[in-house]
Amino acid sequence: MTLDDKHDDATQPPLQVACPECRAKVVWTTNNPYRPFCSKRCRLLDLGAWADESHRIAGEPAMDEADLDVLIDRLERGGQQ
Repeated sequence: MTLDDKHDDATQPPLQVACPECRAKVVWTTNNPYRPFCSKRCRLLDLGAWADESHRIAGEPAMDEADLDVLIDRLERGGQQ
């Protein structure tokens, strides 16, 4: 990085993102301890949504132990039903 690059960075306005919880504008800097959230409250609300499984990552559902036992039995028999 050259001095000109640093100067260009200094003249650029700071990046702003929308808070994932309330959509308020958040300045993305190291001075914001809650980024990408606007506040501790929004950060905790998001964490709570993950904890109570309101937020989920798309994909196939996980196998439960009964399904896993059936799969292992099937594989031990050489893939036959």
